[in-house]
Amino acid sequence: MANKARILSIAKKAGKIIIQNALTLYYTLNSDAPNRVKVIIAMVLAYLVAPIDSIPDLIPVLGFSDDLGLLITVLSKIAIHIKDESRQQARQDVDRIFDQNPS
Repeated sequence: MANKARILSIAKKAGKIIIQNALTLYYTLNSDAPNRVKVIIAMVLAYLVAPIDSIPDLIPVLGFSDDLGLLITVLSKIAIHIKDESRQQARQDVDRIFDQNPS
């Protein structure tokens, strides 16, 4: 049986990645990105918070795999429209949320 602390550590890291990517998209909504990019971002963010999901989030580990896959795909497609400020703000928020570097 896997070590509980190790599983929790992996879950925390995965959660941080998902939250940071989602926040990066959120902050990109407030940038000068083209409207078509903002529409895509809004749709992705709506999917992430929707109660209906391709793979239910209640399923351990697999539940967030579709969310992470969607985030990574969209981030790679719109990367040229994401400003460093959006990434930095998301990183700062994640650090604050996970109490790594509280400010």
